[in-house]
Amino acid sequence: MHTAVMSGVEMSEAARDADFSAYMAARQAALLRTAFLLTGDLAAAEDLVQSAFAKLYLSWDKVQNRESLDGYVRRIMINENNSLWRRAWKRSEVTTAVMPDRPVTDEYDEGRVAAVWELVRSLPRKQRAVIVLRYYEHLSEAEIAHTLGVSTGTVKSQASRALAALRERVPDALISGEEER
Repeated sequence: MHTAVMSGVEMSEAARDADFSAYMAARQAALLRTAFLLTGDLAAAEDLVQSAFAKLYLSWDKVQNRESLDGYVRRIMINENNSLWRRAWKRSEVTTAVMPDRPVTDEYDEGRVAAVWELVRSLPRKQRAVIVLRYYEHLSEAEIAHTLGVSTGTVKSQASRALAALRERVPDALISGEEER
């Protein structure tokens, strides 16, 4: 029986791969939900997450602060989504799949939540990114500004514009349904 002995470099690569795999397994579902909210399409969201993980893997050794990995991956996803949007990639097929499962902590009426997120998906991409990061990822204005690479003033103005647009677009059925509760 022959036993393989790993060199220090191979052990380092194996440890790196194990760390990356553990991070990916732990965060993939949550990042997929965020990507879905950014893209509005499950297939595009899966591609976006896969692309973000590929870019993260290439720079895994360069990431000094493991505490801020989620912010780094979100930034990659937003940049990739913006690049795809700018190229005006035409999809010949639109999936009708439902949004991936939400975290257990969300306890809202499914119909209303779906209707609200449909409205959010109709926002311009920058406003949509701010709303997703603020109300879905629960990031502060400073964290959103850091993730998007903009000032907190820009985050505030984009959020204000997005919320004003959503208020104008909210169907009366959603508003009157809240009064019944």
